[in-house]
Amino acid sequence: MRIALQFGALAVVVCAAGLRADEKPKATEKPIEPPAGFTNLFNGTSLDGWKVSGGKAEAWGTESGVIVCKSGGGGYLLTEKEYANFEFRCEYKWAKAGGNSGVGIRTPEKGDPAYAGMEIQLIDDEGWESVNKSKLAGYQHTGSIYDVQPAKEAKNKAIGEWNTVKVVCDGRKVTVVHNDVELVNANLDDYKKKFDKHPGLERTKGHIGFQSYNIRVDFRNVWIKELK
Repeated sequence: MRIALQFGALAVVVCAAGLRADEKPKATEKPIEPPAGFTNLFNGTSLDGWKVSGGKAEAWGTESGVIVCKSGGGGYLLTEKEYANFEFRCEYKWAKAGGNSGVGIRTPEKGDPAYAGMEIQLIDDEGWESVNKSKLAGYQHTGSIYDVQPAKEAKNKAIGEWNTVKVVCDGRKVTVVHNDVELVNANLDDYKKKFDKHPGLERTKGHIGFQSYNIRVDFRNVWIKELK
């Protein structure tokens, strides 16, 4: 028995030594089941139920249970369905420092969601300025309603780790929670002076989507609960 075990252990060592690092199987990012009352917007294998707007379709894909934004130039990946009042949740992570993206909400199919709808900003707050040599305005930080409501300071995870986002749209109220910290609690009617530049603030429903801006960003566990 001892001899057999020693031989088996030796075989494992030999096999492992012959396996190059780039040949090792990748860990699968398996989506988990959504909480009660929520619907999964991503089936884990394909982009059924989504469509690309304002960019190249090849910038988007799926890989090991996640939605992958491979690069910039892909515009937005939008849900085919429109939503009015809802709680939206997802997780995201950056491939490297200096990333920028966003969650479009109540956006029409055409036009820039940051103005024609609303964009909840997602950005590598810590790495952006050093990598891109440009300073962020208050309304450009993670969790902000872009160019409308600056967010409180986000507690970002390290590059390569998953961050959580929760966006609740209920009538004229929009709240944004990031890594369990509330960053925005806004009444859209407080921004009437911005309605001309941001007509999306007056919209009552629209598509939800992710922005392709520069580097790779992954999304998983993309859930929604419609509110009455």
